[in-house]
Amino acid sequence: MTTTPSPAGQASAGEPATFPLVLGLDTFGDVTHDGDDRPLSHAQTIRNIVEEGVLADQVGLDFFGIGEHHTGDFPLSAGDVVLGAIAARTTRIRLGSAVTVLSSDDPVRVFQRYSTLNAVSGGRAEVILGRGSSIDSFPLFGYDLSDYETLFEEKSQLFAELLKGGPVTWEGEMRAPLRDQDVVPHIESGPFPAWIGVGGSPQSVVRAARYGYSLMLAIIGGSPARFAPYSQLFHQALEKFGRPALPIGVHSPGHVAATDEQAREEFWPRYLEVIRHVSKTRGFAVPTKQSFLHEIGPHGALYVGSPETVAQKIAANLTALGANRFDLKYAMGGLSHEALMTNIELYGTQVAPRVRELLA
Repeated sequence: MTTTPSPAGQASAGEPATFPLVLGLDTFGDVTHDGDDRPLSHAQTIRNIVEEGVLADQVGLDFFGIGEHHTGDFPLSAGDVVLGAIAARTTRIRLGSAVTVLSSDDPVRVFQRYSTLNAVSGGRAEVILGRGSSIDSFPLFGYDLSDYETLFEEKSQLFAELLKGGPVTWEGEMRAPLRDQDVVPHIESGPFPAWIGVGGSPQSVVRAARYGYSLMLAIIGGSPARFAPYSQLFHQALEKFGRPALPIGVHSPGHVAATDEQAREEFWPRYLEVIRHVSKTRGFAVPTKQSFLHEIGPHGALYVGSPETVAQKIAANLTALGANRFDLKYAMGGLSHEALMTNIELYGTQVAPRVRELLA
């Protein structure tokens, strides 16, 4: 795979879709536990995430992302602030949201926060936008879930206008209009990369193409191969809207340890507890040991195992999906900070080089 010169990761019209291979990490800020399996405070969990982001840079990874949540289990409600702290201690790694729930936020404020992060980090900011598969932010900020689709459609359109730079004129139903409005801070060198996270909605794939966003496939269960039609739909929609080729990424959960057995033993009880807990509000099926073993196998969505096992699976699925980016959602509530640091070190020093070797 070759690189493209555009700072936003876009290829020029008529050129083949040649994008760099990007290997990153995502976290939702899951509360970690200490050596005696006691949950740490929210404050200590956040401080640990800063250390994890710094380590990700040190081991050569390309991206570190923080997903927005507003619950006691996931206390990362202001990920951009944490990313700013990581930016101050790193020099190379790109930093962004994974995802920002745009539907319950103000696009102008999201743009301002990430353009500020872009300035602080020297041009290393990205943003991944989502409708909100976790809906805890909607009642918190006074939004009606009956407006779920309309909110995201309008705000995606406005954010795309903001990315263009310059004064913005825009009007919709859910927000006050803008009339030749200057939005600061200005971006130094073109728009920062912006993605739309898609968990299974064809409409969201088409929306990403319509407004010129890159596509991030959030695959958290089932066969990754079933998302291949979404990649094809994205290419077709880009062509229909007369847009240049754009990157496709994959976001999936996993855990890397020295051996397959160790990774399974560390991850399985934590995964079971987290899914059992969120199933009460999200409607997820509670996994069995058999279903878990299927998910970590070659046809499942979890990347759990030794560096070689995880690298082989990443390479295979990037190829199958026509994607050039993989972000491992590396944290799972209840794991220790030490286990996560080991995960990051193995992912950066062994998994990433092996994936690059397999795809070279």
